[in-house]
Amino acid sequence: MSLLLTRDEYEAIAAALPLPSGAVIDGRARASQTGATFETINPANGQVLNRIAACSKADLDLAVAKARETFEAGSWSRRHPSERKKAMIQLARLIRRNQHELAVLESLESGKPIHDVETIDIPEALNCLEWHAETADKIYDEVAPSGDDAVAMIVREPVGVVGCVLPWNFPILMLAWKLGPALAAGNSVIVKPAEETSMTALRIAELAREAGIPGGAFQVVTGLGEVIGREIGLHPDIDMVSFTGSTDVGRLFLEYSAKSNLKRIVLECGGKNPCIVFDDADLDRAVDAAVFMIYSLNGERCTSSSRLLVQDTVYDEVTKRVAEAAKRIKVGHPLDPETVVGPLIHPEHEEKVLSYFARAREEGATIAAGGEKVGDVGCYVHPTLFTGANNAMSIAQEEIFGPVLTAISFRDEEEALAIANDVQYGLAAYLWTNDLGRAMRMTDNLEAGMMWVNSENIRHLPTPFGGVKASGIGRDGGDWSFDFYMETVNVSFPRSTHKIPRLGG
Repeated sequence: MSLLLTRDEYEAIAAALPLPSGAVIDGRARASQTGATFETINPANGQVLNRIAACSKADLDLAVAKARETFEAGSWSRRHPSERKKAMIQLARLIRRNQHELAVLESLESGKPIHDVETIDIPEALNCLEWHAETADKIYDEVAPSGDDAVAMIVREPVGVVGCVLPWNFPILMLAWKLGPALAAGNSVIVKPAEETSMTALRIAELAREAGIPGGAFQVVTGLGEVIGREIGLHPDIDMVSFTGSTDVGRLFLEYSAKSNLKRIVLECGGKNPCIVFDDADLDRAVDAAVFMIYSLNGERCTSSSRLLVQDTVYDEVTKRVAEAAKRIKVGHPLDPETVVGPLIHPEHEEKVLSYFARAREEGATIAAGGEKVGDVGCYVHPTLFTGANNAMSIAQEEIFGPVLTAISFRDEEEALAIANDVQYGLAAYLWTNDLGRAMRMTDNLEAGMMWVNSENIRHLPTPFGGVKASGIGRDGGDWSFDFYMETVNVSFPRSTHKIPRLGG
């Protein structure tokens, strides 16, 4: 049975939905101590949805103090792992019970089609929370082969107070990716959602309290990135920061760490990912995957295959098919389950995306599909394809972060590899060929943290997620996450009394 409701049912939920507005600190909703707020906007119509607490440094200091107090008291950090597991599974149950309301909240704030939130984001978030909940009582320590004279243990302990700074494109899913391993490990977590999309994190924090997670173990401090994000990076009593967002802001967090307490920083940043299609590929599947990976989710995801590299012998055929598919895609209201592409997140972001249409023409590319705004109300843009491009153009080098695809031709394997690697990013790559030897050679030499061969992005939770070069530092996913949310400590005991060297006679 489908999870999806009708547009009328979703709009009825939206009309009746209470909208959370206060930061959640120590288990209860609070206004900012200064009384300041900021607006969250519905990108489908440009109207103000809600006013959210714009927290200050004083609010963050309070949250950090409560997080540290909770961590030291052990009500979560030293709770039996099986009990942590039960609480996290209960949180997943409560999210599932409130799935439609959470999906509407996310769609209203982000402009993401409700179909994608209901069928991709929330199911994957639940899978992530449940998977990490089940690992909470299965994180084993080790004993080193130290010989007969000592016992040397390698013990894994929670880092302490963790700051999680979320992006606006996957509010629920990125929250789950960070919250799952951080809580399972026993940390106290402070979440700073993107100001454009704060309400789902606030609602999930309420559900976490209901699930039995202590108020100081999961808090949400809302506010502007240049205030709360910066203060999280600089705070001397935050032990680790996990950030997902732009490369430029990721660099700032490295600076903040250096200027404060050398806190651990995990970064998942931008991408300009190639989809490489050779002439021996299954072109039907390759075209479907290329279209899906750039135009679904509004094109606002870091793993979008935003560069389509096609062998010159099939370039015209492939780009013609992609252009035809782009023109058929339904652009519409995000609460309509039939909508494929909804509005972009914000008028400023829409303006950025639209600016590339003029730049493409100036640089000599052709707009084969789209290339214009849709209507006069909301942040809607037609799915767009640039052809006749080369890799030196800004449309091939810069992360546009919208439903915009740049197609570039190549002659052979060597040129395809050179073009694919000739960007600052190295997050993901997609390869289409039926030549196994070529696939192995290409994956050996592509500069990307994740690669898919003859497939769209199929996310397997236990595998590492992350990039190389300017796409980030560290990995999310499965046990790989615990490398960052836990400390590795060496504890040694002598097996028998031994003589300790005495200095000074």
